[in-house]
Amino acid sequence: MGRQYRVVVTPNAADDLQQEYTWLRARNPRAAEAWLTGMRKLILGLSIMPQAHTIAPESAQFDVEIRRALYGRATRWRVYFTIMEDTVQVLHVRHGRRSDWQP
Repeated sequence: MGRQYRVVVTPNAADDLQQEYTWLRARNPRAAEAWLTGMRKLILGLSIMPQAHTIAPESAQFDVEIRRALYGRATRWRVYFTIMEDTVQVLHVRHGRRSDWQP
């Protein structure tokens, strides 16, 4: 098995996840649970080969390389993260219909 990274969800990304989950749950509790389960699986999966995800177009706006993982079928959620040594830091979670992330 290849190298395994530690995954850290920043407070900002945790807030993003909580807000989105709360919004979804108010509209469709079953879908919200499925969404949260899928997001957890995606985020924890970043511990293996995070470099397989593309560099985010927004990366040029930041001082570090930002990558993004996509979740969902139609309008995809974007999970922004950076890799620092042996750690993947999840920085932000954003719905695909929202504009690009700005620093």
